[in-house]
Amino acid sequence: MEYVCIEQGGVASATDFLAAGITAGLKRSGALDMALIYSRRPCVAAGAFTSNLFAAAPVIYDRGIIAGGQPVRAVLVNSGNANACTGERGLRDVEATVAHLANLLQIPGRQVLVSSTGRIGVPMPMDVIKGGIAKAVDALSEQGSQAAAEAIMTTDTRPKRLAVELSLGGRRVVIGGMTKGAGMIAPKLRMQPPQATMLAYVTTDAAITPAALHAALAASLDQSFNRITVDGDTSTNDTVIALANGAAGNPVIEEDTPEFEVFSRAFVHVLSTLAREMVLDGEGVTRFVEINVTGAQTDEDARRCAEAIANSALCKTAWFGADPNWGRILCAAGYSGIAFDPARVSLSMQGAPVVKNGLDAGTPESQLAELVAAKELRIDLDLGSGNGQFTVWTCDLTYEYVKINADYHT
Repeated sequence: MEYVCIEQGGVASATDFLAAGITAGLKRSGALDMALIYSRRPCVAAGAFTSNLFAAAPVIYDRGIIAGGQPVRAVLVNSGNANACTGERGLRDVEATVAHLANLLQIPGRQVLVSSTGRIGVPMPMDVIKGGIAKAVDALSEQGSQAAAEAIMTTDTRPKRLAVELSLGGRRVVIGGMTKGAGMIAPKLRMQPPQATMLAYVTTDAAITPAALHAALAASLDQSFNRITVDGDTSTNDTVIALANGAAGNPVIEEDTPEFEVFSRAFVHVLSTLAREMVLDGEGVTRFVEINVTGAQTDEDARRCAEAIANSALCKTAWFGADPNWGRILCAAGYSGIAFDPARVSLSMQGAPVVKNGLDAGTPESQLAELVAAKELRIDLDLGSGNGQFTVWTCDLTYEYVKINADYHT
């Protein structure tokens, strides 16, 4: 294998990266609620952000920083308040946050990014934020990956972090990451061109050009975060940030080289593993469901079909009840808005034939019920109309999901 996992790895595993997770006081529970990632060296940065028109103030700010191509040194993340739908005040609060953190770290303000997650429409308590920033700076550590991953959680049940190491140009290179998200998860992330919420941060000590890092992140999205959905809701705050500080000392990675391909495969592994963990930790989830659509006229058609199935409340409740109601799957495919011939459609669950040429394949329902009771369910739908394909990772819809989201505001 080209890369190996680092035990207890995370965003502080790469050389010259530090992290912290502290309690600022944003959560009434007293749980960790503020994370800080810091690099001793300036970093090449790439980012992808929500396509929601109600983009949160931190997203608006970060888009500008990434688009400007400036080096980045720090990312501050708070949970407990989204700073979304807060207007001009929200933007001023981001700028005040940046100025305060930059002053304490003694770096230019344009080298700071900010992310937020939590309740929408509530102004940031800036006295709490500023006090937390001071604590986070003091807590920065090479051992801070776990605390940082815990601090960005909202309804997550566990922190999600990972790091891998590989050799490039005779040098050890590390890629680390962390993510949060359990509900309000259906990322439709768009790259910023050079240029319950999902937040993800990737750090690496690889030396890489800005264009190559941008390309690696862009290529990874449809293999990771853009293929997951918990509930079909795209958040106001969805953010993925990648930072590379070059501390590994490898020859600089450029696009369209063998080294870039090796780096990209490891990069995709980190992001796709974190994305899968998000679905497994979705709000109230009892089943992980992989939907593979093939035989569409285009890849985009396959995506639309897979997402229609994944976001169908009827399909998701059937999976929760271990009900092999395959008619719901075909129904969702049929209203997805894409063109195909129903008479050429085949469907299987866990490898067992369910539908052939648009009709029942004859597998006994009792056998199918046993198969769909698995904790991880694979559904393969072949539309028989072309070479387009796409995979979506999703989950079931449970009583607990309703309870969590009925109580979230209060």
